[in-house]
Amino acid sequence: MAVETKKKLKIRIVSVLLIFLILFIALLSRAFQLQILSGQKLKTMAQRQQTTTLQLQPERGVIYDRNGEKLAASIMADSVCADPSKIADPVRTSQQISDILHLDKTVVFKKISEPKNFCWLARRISPEQAAHVEAANIEGIVLVKEPKRFYPNGELAAHMLGFVGADATGLEGLEKKYNEVLKGKPGKIAWARDAKGKKLFLRVEKNEAKKDENIDLVLTIDSRIQYLVETHLKDAVLSKGAKGGLAIVMDPKTGEILALANEGRFNPNNVNGLIPDKWRNRAIADFYDPGSTFKPFLVAAALEEKAIKETDRFYCENGSFAIADRTIHEANHGRHGVLAVPDILKYSSNIGSVKIAQKLGKEKFSEYIERFGFGAKTGIDLPGESTGMVRPVHNWTKVDAATIAFGQGISVTGIQLISAMSAIANNGVLMKPYIVRGFADKNNRLIKMYTPTVVRTVVSPGVAKKLTGMLTEVVGAVDGTGKNARIVNVAVAGKTGTSQKFDHTRGVYSSEKVRTSFIGFFPAENPQVAILVTLDEPQRDKWGGVAAAPVFKNIGEQILNCFKTNIRETPVFEQEKTNKAQLVSSQHTLAPGNVALDDESVMPDFSNMTIREVMKKARERSIEVKISGNGWATSQYPQAGAQLGEERVCNVTFGLNN
Repeated sequence: MAVETKKKLKIRIVSVLLIFLILFIALLSRAFQLQILSGQKLKTMAQRQQTTTLQLQPERGVIYDRNGEKLAASIMADSVCADPSKIADPVRTSQQISDILHLDKTVVFKKISEPKNFCWLARRISPEQAAHVEAANIEGIVLVKEPKRFYPNGELAAHMLGFVGADATGLEGLEKKYNEVLKGKPGKIAWARDAKGKKLFLRVEKNEAKKDENIDLVLTIDSRIQYLVETHLKDAVLSKGAKGGLAIVMDPKTGEILALANEGRFNPNNVNGLIPDKWRNRAIADFYDPGSTFKPFLVAAALEEKAIKETDRFYCENGSFAIADRTIHEANHGRHGVLAVPDILKYSSNIGSVKIAQKLGKEKFSEYIERFGFGAKTGIDLPGESTGMVRPVHNWTKVDAATIAFGQGISVTGIQLISAMSAIANNGVLMKPYIVRGFADKNNRLIKMYTPTVVRTVVSPGVAKKLTGMLTEVVGAVDGTGKNARIVNVAVAGKTGTSQKFDHTRGVYSSEKVRTSFIGFFPAENPQVAILVTLDEPQRDKWGGVAAAPVFKNIGEQILNCFKTNIRETPVFEQEKTNKAQLVSSQHTLAPGNVALDDESVMPDFSNMTIREVMKKARERSIEVKISGNGWATSQYPQAGAQLGEERVCNVTFGLNN
């Protein structure tokens, strides 16, 4: 009996041990599964349940002009957010915050009283307000650094630069066009919770993106030229009582836009309350009848097709010419007899132009209108470009063919017009206009450069040269319509234009509302600068030669004064293909700090530095610098790497094209 009892006891002990062993193995297996096999998955689930995150807006890339001047940048500003679970007295807190930030107390109270994960109270406040919030030291109220877009020059180039919204997304201009390039990697705000859902703490997670993931834009624009263009345009609009105006400065050999201005400016630092019409970039979006500025393209086409010769003469009917059921008149009640082709341009004869168009034929005329780029987008890298309006040639009546000859019944944009005139300045070659030179990384290295793009050859170099000579007479002759655009000691080629605006209420062209223009380039023998000036509905001096031509002159003279060494001796805007090719390399920089030659016994490399940067670097090495030109350093003598002797002197040449 005792033996049996002992056996049963042993069996029970073994059974218990086996049960414990099985349980231990089961627990061990479960622990292995949870910690090893499913550990990462469970950890992720826990983080999702216990942590809430909100993305902060990223810091956008900088926009530079061609000389390295900042046109748009991001500065860090304080924003105020709240953790309502930590606010013990919402009434008192809402009163404090509303007093500091000048907010509606009721709105603040509602935000911090509602049971929600997180709330913003104010975004991108002033430094003074941020200091007051910090000094108040309110539990549950947190200051977070956010980037705020800042335009250092205020209104300068506003229509071109555009602006960003509250979420740091580009809404207009270059900010919109290159939004994907400019926007950076977002940071995060994160807060943790316990098992009951109560918030434990709030923290800011900084953006861990690499520096070189943020890309900057480098423009073709020269902020100095942009400023003087905007200044003269504004003065002209005010003095002539105009509704508005636009002006574009272009390098005719490359298509680079050096300035693009619309009068009726706005400050992109504060767009609250502005209507879209205020930020409309009319230089590329609005289309209008070009008037007599269109005549050079007709003459170029007729010369190219040998429909006329430069010496041909046309009877201009003493100021009145019947076409079908219409009568064509000269502008300003002019009366001309027989005029040679150059005189038709010089005196801007409508009837002479009509007769040239008749000899050319409407089909050929239409073909060259298309070849000069009218009726299609130029492809400029800005949003909102219009195609203008050119009717199909098979719909042209005799009257249409006649009026289009002097720029009425066809609509063009400002960018189309200056691109077409630049083709004449560029030996008949049409270039694609562009405004972004390239991209740079955060170390100021140029990582991509855009090069000039040839669209097509429109007319032969011979025809372009003949036409340039005629347009030079328009300005240079005592009785030329463009004489008010004359610049002392510089040959200017150009054309005036005055076009009637169509009155849609009456269904006719208005005799009161006009648009006056002047378009031209200089120096005529080797064009470096093309300029278009247009004034919309001037109330005084309603002729292009009187209203717009002087603005062209003022802008042109100041460009010459700013860059006279380059313009008169070495062309400032001339394309340097070798340098351009080199700049595609990421080894070239916008700013100093990346000079490869650090040995102080040899000449440093000044390439692509500004004048200020060269002077600073030279002082560090006790080198005397002799400077010529403006912009970025394009060449130097002695060359980089040369041994420095007793005479530590370097001649550095600067240019606006690198």
